Amino acid sequence: MKSKISKYFLLIFLLLSCISFAQKQPETKAPTKAAEQNKRAIRKQEKKEAKERRKLEKAERKAIKAYHKRLQTKKVRKRMKRSKKKAIQNNTHSRDPFFKRLFKKKKKV
Repeated sequence: MKSKISKYFLLIFLLLSCISFAQKQPETKAPTKAAEQNKRAIRKQEKKEAKERRKLEKAERKAIKAYHKRLQTKKVRKRMKRSKKKAIQNNTHSRDPFFKRLFKKKKKV
């Protein structure tokens, strides 16, 4: 009796599993030319907007820098120029020119 019941369950299980695998997967359509052109146009528009935004940000930073510079006196502007030059030299790991090093005051140890 148990073997008949188990055979029936096994048969039903196999039939159900075959039925579930027999279903078709939905077919995916290839993108059309119009859709691709639309995507390209959107990407191009986004690039253009980003470029314009960067341009505006750069102009704003430049205006802020110019305003800050205008507020300073002539002495301070000269000092800023020297310190900027020194900072660039330090960041690029380059030494002072030969004659500057030659005639620089020696540090007392």
